Amino acid sequence: MASVSIRLNDSEKAFIEDFAKMNNKSISELIRETVFKSLEDEYDLIELKQAIEEFNADKSTYTLEETWEQLGI
Repeated sequence: MASVSIRLNDSEKAFIEDFAKMNNKSISELIRETVFKSLEDEYDLIELKQAIEEFNADKSTYTLEETWEQLGI
């Protein structure tokens, strides 16, 4: 497994250690979960903005039946 090193000041390190203990997690587990949750949220936001732009460019909507018909279902 790969590792990544980050620099923290003493108070940041203490905060992370305390928070990890409160949640019964290792520091690595806490940071990994937090980073990936944040990245996933950011990615979802980017996707949402793109979907809104696409919808605003063509405000066509379809019923479920119309969608099935277009897909040949």
